[in-house]
Amino acid sequence: MTNHLMTNYAPMAVSFTRGAGALIWDTNGKQYLDALGGIAVCALGHAHPAVSKAICEQAGQLMHTSNLYTIDLQIQLADRLCHHAGMEQAFFSNSGAEANEAAIKLARMFGHSKEIAIPQIIVMQGSFHGRTMATLSATGNPKVQAGFEPLVEGFIHVPYNDIEAVKTLATENKNIVAILVEPITGEGGIKVPAANYLNQLRTICDTHDWLLMLDEIQTGMCRTGKWFAHQHNNIKPDVMTLAKALGNGMPIGACLAGSKAANIFQPGNHGSTYGGNLLACRAALAVIQTMEQENLARRADELGKTIQQGLKNKLRNTKGVLEIRGKGLMIGIELNRPCVELVAQALEQGILINVTANSVVRLLPPLIISNNEAEQIVNHVSTLIENFLSH
Repeated sequence: MTNHLMTNYAPMAVSFTRGAGALIWDTNGKQYLDALGGIAVCALGHAHPAVSKAICEQAGQLMHTSNLYTIDLQIQLADRLCHHAGMEQAFFSNSGAEANEAAIKLARMFGHSKEIAIPQIIVMQGSFHGRTMATLSATGNPKVQAGFEPLVEGFIHVPYNDIEAVKTLATENKNIVAILVEPITGEGGIKVPAANYLNQLRTICDTHDWLLMLDEIQTGMCRTGKWFAHQHNNIKPDVMTLAKALGNGMPIGACLAGSKAANIFQPGNHGSTYGGNLLACRAALAVIQTMEQENLARRADELGKTIQQGLKNKLRNTKGVLEIRGKGLMIGIELNRPCVELVAQALEQGILINVTANSVVRLLPPLIISNNEAEQIVNHVSTLIENFLSH
């Protein structure tokens, strides 16, 4: 059969047909342990009964009406998210990139309300915010931007985890209206900033009347051991974006606004045909209910500490391992050399992993993995890395 797909992906020569929990099977019936979770999407694992039931029931009732009409499930979902985040309003989209687009537009409207003609947003080097024109312009990775110039203006890139660089801009640039930052970088290599980094950014934003906008697309929804990663710092953002695990595979994104950013959008300012449709909202509500009932934030915290400590114990004396870091079940193992080939080697051995930033093994397993599966991840990954570095 001729493949008519565009060549913007380079998929591995494996195709999966079914999954259950943290396990997934390919077309040949081979079983794999999923330590990647669809890149932090399948936080409840594959074919979770509650999510599957919600999707099937809703698909048999009503899937889409458009935002011309009131959508009760959308109102319920906004309520649950704002409850857990301490925010005031939510806008729903279909993806993380669209959620970030909404955040960027909020920041620009906020700036214009202060009579700033050319509002600018501070973003970080090594960040990833999406692949739309605005979000790839905000992204701090030249490879993502290559070939798409001219980029969208209005973004100032500074080094991640460098508070002095932000302070310097604050004294020099009167057009800044917001900071957009990941609490922990995802595509940038699972970099965890200084413990008070977000707190200092919060203080700077308060001092200069900027919006603190947190991209929690990968870190949110219990991934780091809290409902949202910024809760480790006991702060609140003005804007927060979510996606990935929110739908457990059903496409949905969210842009949440606190008091400073609430009510900036008025009818006609921004919208989405599919955003917040009944099917996606029903799935997301099932995800939240499951996370609440099973206390998956605490589970992620406990398992994350167990896996990190297990990896540190096994790789303690392995030369070439630079650092093992992360929070909850968002874990990175940085090596002293490129290690992309580990992905194929792991696949051959029946485990799904990822390498990001060229030399960081990234682990994002479902939050529902068992203690035994967590131990398997430690053993498999440690052995892979030891063998790789010994050659």
